Amino acid sequence: MSVDSAPPALDGLTLTDAIQEAQFSQRVPIQSILGRSDKGAGLAGQKVRIGGWVKTGREADKGRFAFLEVNDGSCPGNLQVIVKAELYKLSDVVSTGTCVHVEGLLKSPPEGVKQRIELEVERVIDVGTVDAAKYPLPKTKLTLEFLRDVVHLRSRTNTISAVARIRNALAYATHTFFQKHGFLYVHTPIITTSDCEGAGEMFQVTTIISEAEKLEKELKENPPPSESDIKAAELVVKEKGEVVAKLKSAKASKGEIVAAVAELTKAKENLSKLHERYKLAERCKLGGGIPKKDGKIDYAEDFFARQAFLTVSGQLQVETYACALSSVYTFGPTFRAENSHTSRHLAEFWMVEPEIAFADIQDDMNCAEAYVRFLCQWLLDHCYDDMEFMTKFIDKTALQRLEMVAKSKFHRVTYTEAVAILEEAAKLRKFENKVEWGIDLASEHERYLTEEKFKAPVIVYNYPKAIKAFYMKVNEDNKTVAAMDVLVPKVGELIGGSQREENYEVLKQRILDMGLPLEPYEWYLDLRRYGTVKHSGFGLGFERMILLLHREHKRCHSVPQIPGESRSLKSAFVICEILALNISLTTLHCGNSLHTTRVILPCLFKAADEVAQTREKNEAEKGVGKVPR
Repeated sequence: MSVDSAPPALDGLTLTDAIQEAQFSQRVPIQSILGRSDKGAGLAGQKVRIGGWVKTGREADKGRFAFLEVNDGSCPGNLQVIVKAELYKLSDVVSTGTCVHVEGLLKSPPEGVKQRIELEVERVIDVGTVDAAKYPLPKTKLTLEFLRDVVHLRSRTNTISAVARIRNALAYATHTFFQKHGFLYVHTPIITTSDCEGAGEMFQVTTIISEAEKLEKELKENPPPSESDIKAAELVVKEKGEVVAKLKSAKASKGEIVAAVAELTKAKENLSKLHERYKLAERCKLGGGIPKKDGKIDYAEDFFARQAFLTVSGQLQVETYACALSSVYTFGPTFRAENSHTSRHLAEFWMVEPEIAFADIQDDMNCAEAYVRFLCQWLLDHCYDDMEFMTKFIDKTALQRLEMVAKSKFHRVTYTEAVAILEEAAKLRKFENKVEWGIDLASEHERYLTEEKFKAPVIVYNYPKAIKAFYMKVNEDNKTVAAMDVLVPKVGELIGGSQREENYEVLKQRILDMGLPLEPYEWYLDLRRYGTVKHSGFGLGFERMILLLHREHKRCHSVPQIPGESRSLKSAFVICEILALNISLTTLHCGNSLHTTRVILPCLFKAADEVAQTREKNEAEKGVGKVPR
């Protein structure tokens, strides 16, 4: 309900003169009031306009006024707002979730209360009412499972809004760090034909299935021609052709010949359409409308005329820029079709991927360490209130861990040294995963190194060639590659990186040894053919960085996606909404056409409901997963 259609300026006082205002919305962010060192106490007597959502509200003094706790998302704290009954119907403003836009005077509250400042409303500008009986977010603590069913509202909870502010701070810090060090920000494609990891765990992007469904529907509505229909059309073409031939032979007038040729052309076009529809109908009968060649799907008929996927990494593409612009980074969404339900895996997540020309593995490790420490210090300097909230309600060691990573020198050990440490530890403790040279370190191994052995971040480098990607620089021993992982307490692997193989012949052979086709990587090999350069880079999983701060990876994302759980999304988030993966149906805009595409995920939907039900049952039994509002 709008009380005033266009709020005028404050009487005799501009917002800029009063307190720092929000740009473009004629209001003061609550953060600029409560975020001061005195928690706003020094602003008493100032007139302000604020807007936000009611966290909790109650009527007082027999309905003469109401106390509202209002939050606008700018900080974790709520501003106490007092509304008198003569200004507005109190029952319409006290419900949790109500949006209020009000103007009033900041006042010092009575002694003995926790607030240092409160707002006494003088004018109600707007109210967005809520039906309290239907509002899906009660004032109690809420489970993550519950919030996934109201994902469009979960940002109103204290936990998710805190994570959003932390994500924002980390993104800002990322750009600040790389821009400060002379890197250029470049954009890499989301749809690609290359598999950076070579693991095959990719979401496929195709219009073939939707086109097949469209064809099936069309053929039901407009039955295809029969063989007799085609024969009849062929006869018409023959007859029209004979008419044209006779007219030309008889040297008929130009007008007669032109008219006859036009009729022949029309008959041929009709026959061609009938043939095409007949072929489509036959294809639909044989293969469900999916084009095939030699028993395999014919991707030449697909939207991109070849197989295409959602990117698992922008690394290969960002290398093209590094080999021309020297120091670059990309920061965007990546997708993995890993049917995993661990605390560290999402189907869609964001990656920060810098690439540095003229840099070796040591330079790469130096950059990675400096970047991670910078991020942690940035949160301590700019998000301390949110980190205090996370420490109080989510993970009591969050602040301590953040400070430790920010101030610690990262230990560096080779993979061989790390395995030796783990083998020694295995004599006194039991690991679920066997320790031997050549394994890919499991999460328990990584956490042992960081949490028990070194009690600090660790960089493990020079991994076995057999377990790493084709593009990594082969070391002189021909057994290991110049790869490195940054491991941090509680999370394990935070960063993976390497020096890239710059030798054309070696890289080509590595691609072949991995069983990958050369053709999709010819452009990548060109970087080695033409002016090859030593270069290195790494990728940081953005959600992993946030996971460093709390226990649950599904809190890291505004719309978390894991196998079998996109059913929770009651609104159809699509591929370009990047925070929505694992969805079988996506939409791709191209020009003026809207192409409905499907991501083929046969492995992800098997037993999805059973998995979800089991998880819900386990969480209920353990009493975990409660999110403070």
